[in-house]
Amino acid sequence: MKRSLTIKFYIISFLASKIQFVRVVMARVKGYDIHKSTILERKLKLDKLNPSGIHIGPNCLIASGVTILSHDHCKRVEGQPLIKDVKIGKNCFVAVNAIIMPGVTIGDEVIVGAGAVVTKDVPSNTIVAGNPARVIRTGIEMNNKAEWSNWSAKTI
Repeated sequence: MKRSLTIKFYIISFLASKIQFVRVVMARVKGYDIHKSTILERKLKLDKLNPSGIHIGPNCLIASGVTILSHDHCKRVEGQPLIKDVKIGKNCFVAVNAIIMPGVTIGDEVIVGAGAVVTKDVPSNTIVAGNPARVIRTGIEMNNKAEWSNWSAKTI
């Protein structure tokens, strides 16, 4: 029984990696600046007005339902929407249904909590959560799979 589950896991992992590759390639074709090692889950809402304004670094995981905006229709410059780049560093995890607003820079090794609304820059090695997102923990370390590596059961 255990062997069949292991084989099934490897088959699913193989197929998932191919699907992830296609998602990133399609995003890059559309003009987004997304590193090839980034994992993009389903149902993302990436800004279509300014795709070249979204920059995502290596080894990030962007979960399902995340919205990343790089323009603001309410703020106008000479009658045109305000265009501001969004930058996400390396080894970051953006959890389900988070919203990243235009002009935000997220540092390296950051966790953005589920449903967070990020309106301001986020320093490296932190966890942010809430609406608006606030720093709830500092000094974290993430590995190359966007996994929190220096956590322990005692600190949670």
